[in-house]
Amino acid sequence: MPLATNHPPLKLSWMIWGLGALLYLIGFYQRVAPAVITTELMLDFSLSAAALGNLSALYFYSYVAMQVPTGLLADHWGPRRLLSLGAMVAALGTMTFAFAQDVWWAGFGRLLIGGSVAVAFVGMIKLATHWFPPRQISLATGMALFCGILGAVFAGVPLRLLVDGFGWRNVMLGSALITLAVAVAIWSLVRDDPSERGLASYSAAARSPAGTMRGNVLGGIREVFRYANTWLLFLIPGGVVGAVLTFAGLWGVPYLTTHYELQKTEAAALCSALLIAWAIGGPVFGWLSDHLGRRKPLYVLGCVIQLAGWSLLLLVPNLPWWLLITLLLLVGLFSGNMIIGFAYARESAPLHLAGTLSGVINMGVMMGPMLLQPAVGWMLDLAWSGQEADGVRLYSLGAYRSGFALMLGWLALSTLLIFFTRETHCRQQR
Repeated sequence: MPLATNHPPLKLSWMIWGLGALLYLIGFYQRVAPAVITTELMLDFSLSAAALGNLSALYFYSYVAMQVPTGLLADHWGPRRLLSLGAMVAALGTMTFAFAQDVWWAGFGRLLIGGSVAVAFVGMIKLATHWFPPRQISLATGMALFCGILGAVFAGVPLRLLVDGFGWRNVMLGSALITLAVAVAIWSLVRDDPSERGLASYSAAARSPAGTMRGNVLGGIREVFRYANTWLLFLIPGGVVGAVLTFAGLWGVPYLTTHYELQKTEAAALCSALLIAWAIGGPVFGWLSDHLGRRKPLYVLGCVIQLAGWSLLLLVPNLPWWLLITLLLLVGLFSGNMIIGFAYARESAPLHLAGTLSGVINMGVMMGPMLLQPAVGWMLDLAWSGQEADGVRLYSLGAYRSGFALMLGWLALSTLLIFFTRETHCRQQR
């Protein structure tokens, strides 16, 4: 049977990829949704700050655990099956969360959601390598972060307005039904490779006999950690992303409403603005790093500015409105420097380890919010003075400072560790 010579039209390629991107968008939405319903969750489940932090972080526990297995599953099952199943399980987890009558069922729902949406990024990249010409893959990767942040924006003011109008449980049930529709659409329309539609593939692997994986997953992990840069670049992004998602993803809204007397929608809007700036910063730092041919200086610069910005935001009380907004946008924009870490790590080890390295670095990225969200809550509870309003605990400025100090500490460590990394000059190690 002759091989197809016509590649898929870009319109079709973007449609196929876009259905996978919808699951990634949903994953980001679920990641930060607890930030705007903290009061409702604490009231309905009688939660302390530490318990709320643990409930939110269950998403990250399963997400991190699925990073390396997801790469193997994508190779074995193909992205269509993986993304369809991921969306179905995410819908089930969201429904479980919506109907939960106690914190255990709510936590189980969050666990299901995190583990299932963890397949989205790898699935999208897998689709991109088959459906896009090589020059378009970087654009698709950059658009992935944009889609994710768009989901986080939906979990800001729009979610807050919907919760005010319909209640958080009804909104989450609606989210589950939308996620189920995405699962059906992926299964019906997505194909792993253009050859399944009679078109030519862009993937060399699809045009050659079936290959075998090089080594096993544990062997691959052991091998990547033989390189010093891997250890450093695994630890560094946790401080960067941990600060962003611990603030914008959970504790920022209650902090801003309590200590800046903002309405919940206003506080959610500020957190969304931080996330939008983060989305813009990613491609900017990625382009600058490629253009300059250097990784380390931009990574250092970004972390130094973040550390200074977060320190002012979290340690100086009653900032003027204009300065508060400026600092939130600034730390969001410079947090985009974490995108450099993926290319930096990939270039620091042989190319055949690229897939394993991506999973390892992404684990490091999510370790930050996974550990910091409950840790900040634990510190808030330790410093709680006993004050409540409508059955929900109120925390003093000193309590927030003690909790946010953990964020600043990890970010300071990240900034220090970058100085010990070895510059690759944007060249791949052989």
